Amino acid sequence: MTTSWFRERIDPLTAEIEVVEQGTGSWASTFPVSDLAVATIGAAGAAARRLVEVLGGASETVVVDRRLASLWFGWSIVPDGWTIPAPWDVLAGDYATADGRWIKLHTNAPRHRHAALRALGLDPGRADRDAVAAAVRVQRAIDLETAVVDEGGCAAALRTRAEWARHPQGAAVAAEPVVDVLHGASVDRGPAVLRATPDRPLAGVRVLDLTRVLAGPIATRFLAGLGADVLRVDPLDWDEPGVVPEVTLGKRCVRIDGQSAAGSDRLRELVACADLLVHGYRPGALDALGLDEASRATLRPGLVEVTLDAWGWTGPWARRRGFDSLVQMATGIAALSSAAERPSPLPVQALDHAAGYVLAGAAIRAWTARLSSAGSSTSRTSLARVARLLVDAPSGDGGGDVLDTTGEHDLDPSIESTTWGPARRVRVPLTLGGRPLLRWERGASALGTHSGEAHW
Repeated sequence: MTTSWFRERIDPLTAEIEVVEQGTGSWASTFPVSDLAVATIGAAGAAARRLVEVLGGASETVVVDRRLASLWFGWSIVPDGWTIPAPWDVLAGDYATADGRWIKLHTNAPRHRHAALRALGLDPGRADRDAVAAAVRVQRAIDLETAVVDEGGCAAALRTRAEWARHPQGAAVAAEPVVDVLHGASVDRGPAVLRATPDRPLAGVRVLDLTRVLAGPIATRFLAGLGADVLRVDPLDWDEPGVVPEVTLGKRCVRIDGQSAAGSDRLRELVACADLLVHGYRPGALDALGLDEASRATLRPGLVEVTLDAWGWTGPWARRRGFDSLVQMATGIAALSSAAERPSPLPVQALDHAAGYVLAGAAIRAWTARLSSAGSSTSRTSLARVARLLVDAPSGDGGGDVLDTTGEHDLDPSIESTTWGPARRVRVPLTLGGRPLLRWERGASALGTHSGEAHW
């Protein structure tokens, strides 16, 4: 069974915990996307059950609803009377190149948009999609990919799976574990668990969320659903309006200027009192904020960290910026029979969602170990490694009808109060002992909404 195959590779220990699958429905895809959804959400649920047991709770049955899990891999929020902004910048997307290949430009962030336009020699104030297409059409895909990255932007040429397997980065990622756990020194400082119960197993746990779209915020959304105090910190100029309503559920959202002396001090204070640190920065990127590995260990002995990057932790692309859609292009997931064909991506951003639940499960497992050992640890994965997991999987997804749209029967009846207006959520796909495993005490909010609460 494909879901069992996934779970055995995500975490062999919690794979021993039975997770019952119910319901039907699958995303239409060459790859077993819905099996991946069931497996990764189920793995996070199994990790939560083990934590519940450590806290004195009963060993109850974990159940994953296949249809609901699949829908949570898309959009869980349904606005009532308002509209979520489009998730993509107008210039983002796939472009044909001079050598008969394709390249994806990721331009959602202004700095990435400007970097791509610099690489193409276009005026940021005048460029439109037609101008970008014309400029790309005279470039070779790999050359342009390199040029955009050298400018500080984000791009990926379409490769076949065989090309990626031969690529140095593809080979490096293939040798990495799905979740790499690095253990630190044991310390004598106990975790600050004040209110944890089997019903709310992460209550009182302070989670510092330094993540961006989309995998990291999904992980911390799951932790918030178990009762954690999740504080998301963003820089003053960052926004991701097309996904914020989806991922800030249950969190406090603050803005801090980490480049200023006062902001740097505040970040250090937050780290010093955090129990879990979740971050999605490229390797070494936290150093610029005065939060290098040694500093974090000094500020918070026994800190539990979970982190991810796009391209893996070893190899020539380890420090390269990336996103789900770019990883699909480079790893061959978006390729059809050859690189000359138009890219065919997954029906949802499955790498992001899967990596998010893999991270959530890793965080819960590390925290459970922390309760007994008092040792620090860092658990890490990457979008590229999750992509390899999906590509290597046996065929599956024999789960009934192809999913189409979210129906009334899929939605929780309660109304969620958000920054933008009322909304509904898809019902929680996980139950433990017949009860929804997750519940959130705050509705989704805009970034910076709680900036007056930048403290624990």
